[in-house]
Amino acid sequence: MSDLHIRRATHSDVDAVLRFWRDAAEGTSISDDHDGVARLITRDPEALLLAERDGLLTGTVIAGFDGWRCSAYRLAVHPDHRRQGIATALLEAAQRRFAALGGRRVDAMVLEVNERAHRTWAAAGYHREDHWRRWVKPL
Repeated sequence: MSDLHIRRATHSDVDAVLRFWRDAAEGTSISDDHDGVARLITRDPEALLLAERDGLLTGTVIAGFDGWRCSAYRLAVHPDHRRQGIATALLEAAQRRFAALGGRRVDAMVLEVNERAHRTWAAAGYHREDHWRRWVKPL
């Protein structure tokens, strides 16, 4: 895994990240556009973590912290690079960030139908909380 490099995204990465998510991420978000990702990077330059191998984007995770909760979003690994420890490395990097910021618990939003993701999160020590439901309202 020593050839895997994890770094924070910059504004010059926005279009590549959006293309990557179309190939590697399950589902879409209302914020999956240039302005949404650029706003994230401007608001919290350390939040969007990218995994690269030989200069090729192989994975992402958003490690957001608002001072109250640690939230993980968009854990995605390119299909050609799965089962190589990339998701684990990204989650470890996110968890280190959260710990350094004083976070106490990580919440992850995972699509109900994404069974592969359920296994990934469980293997990383996360568990599902069935007594919570997400409520949303687009603005």
